[in-house]
Amino acid sequence: MRNVAVVGVGQTKFGEHWSMSLRDMLTEAGNAAIADAGIERSSIESLFVGSMSPGRYSGQEHIGPLAADALRLGNIPATRFEGACASGSLALRTAYIDIASGRHDTAIVLGGEKMTDVNGSEAITTLAAAGDQEWEASIGLTFAGLYALMARKHMHDYGTTLEQMAAVSVNNHKNGINNPNAQFRSPITVEQVLASSMVADPLRLLDCSPITDGSAAMILMSEERAKALDNPVWILGSGQGSDTLALHDRMSYTEMMATKAAAKEALAEAGISIGDVGALEVHDCFSINQIIALEDLGFCKKGEGGKFVEDGKIALNGEIPVNTTGGLKAGGHPVGATGVRQAIDIVKQLRGDSVNQINTEKGMTLNIGGSGATAVVNIFGKEME
Repeated sequence: MRNVAVVGVGQTKFGEHWSMSLRDMLTEAGNAAIADAGIERSSIESLFVGSMSPGRYSGQEHIGPLAADALRLGNIPATRFEGACASGSLALRTAYIDIASGRHDTAIVLGGEKMTDVNGSEAITTLAAAGDQEWEASIGLTFAGLYALMARKHMHDYGTTLEQMAAVSVNNHKNGINNPNAQFRSPITVEQVLASSMVADPLRLLDCSPITDGSAAMILMSEERAKALDNPVWILGSGQGSDTLALHDRMSYTEMMATKAAAKEALAEAGISIGDVGALEVHDCFSINQIIALEDLGFCKKGEGGKFVEDGKIALNGEIPVNTTGGLKAGGHPVGATGVRQAIDIVKQLRGDSVNQINTEKGMTLNIGGSGATAVVNIFGKEME
């Protein structure tokens, strides 16, 4: 396996883009990544794009060749990947494997979703398709409902409080203030979270990530090509895990075995321990998920995630800075783009050009699909291991 580097990144602003199509957003993000890498588009040999449900959201399937055409990349292989909200990370992971294997030397990774072309109920119905249609969605169980069940069980078993979950959103909004690409750039308080409207008890509106339009892109290169460029960031390891589609079939409501499997694989490939990770992007689609992620990744013991957040250990100056530019909650969650955006924010931390710069040598992303049926973990470093 060859070493693989990220040499260019780009994204659109995340939010509600009424005047832009999915094609427009993929083009903007892709062109930004190509420009950031400082390469000729003719050097790109393969394209990987993550998108959860472009057909239902935008009426457009077959977006691999659509993106290649829009970016004027010629007749290269172009493939779409779907893994619910982990679609972007699946595209990134596959591009990494493609280059590491020696098949190609330069690839572009895209993630994108145009979610606001349908009304709110249609968007929620589409998201519910990432769960078990027969046993969950068909009886009206939304994703907010699924994560509410996890939250209620975590509160029952470990004493996790509403205030601790609210602190997740408060921290992410604080980190999003300086991010020009974030959907929400205003601070919130614990009191505001607790006073926001109920979505699925115990989760309030401000516990939930928003409906979002946006795209993100990265350029990946083999070591031989990347070493001629300035400031490459290296992919040290990648892992993927899965679990039952339906929540009720899981071993536990308060842990995600897919996350544990993906993290174990990625850490083993990188040859590091979880303590070596200095910046973390996790999938905070709902506040409880960030708490569970901290536990499942090994930053704290099971049941101690709420206290870990409450004690400020996820802050920019904390023990492990988490979602340093706002996460899904403040940054926005265009589902197919999120995994790529997470990786971009870690890459910028390692390059030294983040909007909220911290000092770290290694960073990790955790991207979750559905209620935990798919998990992808990617690890990045300033230097090759």
